[in-house]
Amino acid sequence: MTDMGGDQVEEAVTSCATLLRAAAAGRDWDGVRAGRLEWSCRRTAEHIASDLIAYAGQLAGRATTAYVPFDIAIDEGTDDAGLVDVIETTGALLAAAVRTTPREVRAFHPYPFRSANREGFAAMGIAEILLHTHDIAEGLGLPYEPPAELCARVLARIFPHVRPEPDTPWRTLLWATGRGDLPGREPVTEWRWNNNLVIGTERLTLQGVTPDAAADLHAGGTGGFEWIGSGPFDGTRQAAGLLASAYEQGVHRPEWGMFVLVRREDGLAVGAIGFHGTPDEEARAEVGYDLSEDARGRGYATEALCALAEAALARDEVKLLFATIDRENAPSQRVVARAGFTRASEEVEKAARELHGLEESLRMYSREA
Repeated sequence: MTDMGGDQVEEAVTSCATLLRAAAAGRDWDGVRAGRLEWSCRRTAEHIASDLIAYAGQLAGRATTAYVPFDIAIDEGTDDAGLVDVIETTGALLAAAVRTTPREVRAFHPYPFRSANREGFAAMGIAEILLHTHDIAEGLGLPYEPPAELCARVLARIFPHVRPEPDTPWRTLLWATGRGDLPGREPVTEWRWNNNLVIGTERLTLQGVTPDAAADLHAGGTGGFEWIGSGPFDGTRQAAGLLASAYEQGVHRPEWGMFVLVRREDGLAVGAIGFHGTPDEEARAEVGYDLSEDARGRGYATEALCALAEAALARDEVKLLFATIDRENAPSQRVVARAGFTRASEEVEKAARELHGLEESLRMYSREA
């Protein structure tokens, strides 16, 4: 799997600069509104440069609680061609920051979980470039369509809640940001992109898996993580396949998805944990987990389950978590017990078998809010 990184940022900048340079001569950028925005085309181009340097600054400065309080100013008298130079320069700085920032570093961004890693900032920068180049092109009456693969990767990285249209990723991105229509879908009037959720524990970080990472894991890859020697367990790859399928169907919700357990001491992935879907109509959600073989017997599963359960039960959408465990799997039964889950009654298990097809070999454990 190739990370969303500096190469993709540079590809987006090239796409932008190619169009804007051709439009720099003989056009009034300052007197023309940029598409559906309230800004002029020139103000929109300045905004692209401002966002790119801001994202580079967040990563370089390792800001964790707020935006770094700085901005750029364009020299008086700079013409539109010079402004394109600024976009190319700030894009190069973001690409460099993405390439040199360690994978585990997260910096402040408000939406929606108040942090993003280098791939998140790369994807947000690319989205700013593509979408605002579109706005400028629309204002100037020029055709513009960026590389389809770039659009698809932006969608999978920071729009995981949006059902993709494999044949039209650019139109899907425009629709998802209120800039266009898609057949069969209601117009979008409000939107935010969605960086992955990370939950911290004493020894681990539970890192939300994005749809593109899930697809790679399911196909036998690493998902962009560095794994402990034995690699992902089979259950992790199967769960990743379910997440990728949910994304394709438009029903994936990141906070009720899958998380990879990354060890703080060395950055190695040691297992996965997550939900089998969003909470049902009775505010119940099922949780599952597994560990790589080399990481077992150290309490990681218990630590992760405790943190995930507490985070989930603090939400209004869920009142009860449950897990189903094979009757012969004593270690896993001890994990759920240590995490505050209790064995369901025989009546509850019987109902689960009759109504939901719970296998005879499984036992049910639950924890309430």
